[in-house]
Amino acid sequence: MTKHIFVTGGVVSSLGKGLTSASIGLLLERRGLNIRMQKLDPYINVDPGTMSPYQHGEVYVLDDGSETDLDLGHYERFTDSPLSRGSNYTTGQIYQSVISKERRGEYLGKTVQVVPHVTDEIKQCVRKLAGPDVDIVITELGGTVGDIEGLPFLEAIRQIPLDVGKENCLFIHLTLVPYLKAARELKTKPTQHSVGQLRQIGIHPDILIVRTERPLGSDNIEKIALFCNTEKEAVIEEIDKEFSIYEVPQGLLDHGLDQLILDKLHLDAQPPQMDDWREMLQRLRNPEHEITIAVVGKYIEHRDAYKSIYESLDHAGIANSSRILIKRIEAQDIEEQDPQLLLSGVDGILVPGGFGRRGIEGKIQAIRYARQCEIPFFGICLGMQCAVIEFARNVLGLPNAHSTEFASDTDHPVICLLEEQKKITYKGGTMRLGAQPCLLSEESHAAECYEADEISERHRHRYEFNPEYKAQLEESGMVVTGSSPDGTLAEIVEISDHPWFVAVQFHPEFKSKPSMPHPLFSGFVAAALQRHQQRLQWQM
Repeated sequence: MTKHIFVTGGVVSSLGKGLTSASIGLLLERRGLNIRMQKLDPYINVDPGTMSPYQHGEVYVLDDGSETDLDLGHYERFTDSPLSRGSNYTTGQIYQSVISKERRGEYLGKTVQVVPHVTDEIKQCVRKLAGPDVDIVITELGGTVGDIEGLPFLEAIRQIPLDVGKENCLFIHLTLVPYLKAARELKTKPTQHSVGQLRQIGIHPDILIVRTERPLGSDNIEKIALFCNTEKEAVIEEIDKEFSIYEVPQGLLDHGLDQLILDKLHLDAQPPQMDDWREMLQRLRNPEHEITIAVVGKYIEHRDAYKSIYESLDHAGIANSSRILIKRIEAQDIEEQDPQLLLSGVDGILVPGGFGRRGIEGKIQAIRYARQCEIPFFGICLGMQCAVIEFARNVLGLPNAHSTEFASDTDHPVICLLEEQKKITYKGGTMRLGAQPCLLSEESHAAECYEADEISERHRHRYEFNPEYKAQLEESGMVVTGSSPDGTLAEIVEISDHPWFVAVQFHPEFKSKPSMPHPLFSGFVAAALQRHQQRLQWQM
């Protein structure tokens, strides 16, 4: 029977349950086990697709078009677990399904209640991932123990051991032991209270993973074990990793978490195969070079808004033996200042995706600076659209060129709404979403990076390159080097006489791993490194 691991969090939010869950998944996979990963989110939104990045961080898109929580990005970067629509459920989805069943009469006249009907729906969603070829399902519960909206999920996972047997379930609780500088003490009381709340619900954590900025020491570990009614060996210290999130699995391995999980679930497995992961960490810690990449965006002050972008740059840095220094630049600041003041000295410029008019002109100015100064440039989604607008204005001589998203009455709509989007009124789940095929032109930067002539990448957008301007753009040097198989949609544009100017309509950051950097990010960083080395030679 498939085993289940449930990961909950207490004391405060943003403790890193997603990273911890992904790390557990990695360790178990390296033991030869077949796992599945899942996130349950208590918010009422059906999915994060309509939520502001300030509220929720980035929206992570899967191959099947699901708009999901950013923690699923950690799952994919750390593990090989296949993710799909069934890997992320929200309160909104649960209630939507329950209400639809009630309207169809499936409850046969019963009064529909949180228990058992909502909790049964949650349990069904968890059990969907189980199967004869799956050893362990790891389910992370969003939010913090004590949140009122999380109670139905906690009640549901409390019941699952009654259905599948306690020997097939494991509860892991992640908490914080804060350090009070004034008292010069680590305080275990918040962890005790958090575990107490779980026990009142009927869940007894089998393993406690304790986040801390300083070593706990044996006294604190014994205190936590005693007052939380847990074996001392099951209190796992997780000290903050200042260098890289990719150190987390090794830290948990050093504390024997993987073996503890196997013992408690009565599983046998091979020794962990971690040599390649350690080698990757070694390359990350000991880079030969250091380069600076400017990321010009709208949500710069919120790091999680571009989480996958930053991680993909780090992955590409590993592939190029380079430490990536990211210079985060608010697009609006470029509108108010000389771009050279903000962008001079960088080795590459990246403009990521986004929505809304704010900062658009700043992004366009940054792209113009990259084009004219021959700085390696990488545009993603809206970054590609801004690149087309900039080229049309300043090379084709069409000063009013724009996207109809921002100027519906523009004389030159070089970016326009997708035909299938014109009749859509709802916002949620209605964009061009998920994996789409793309054909690459020979002798392009894209084809060189991918070493292929056909690829598949994930999309999330409503507006598109206007094919009516393709001939004009290509005559002036901006070439469509990637397109949909039927040739109607432009997926990649490049400037032929520029050292490295590539802009894509899709989101390559969703398919990058530390052990397998995305080809376009690797190519971009390689070009930035080459420019950096050339600049050093010029200065000698």
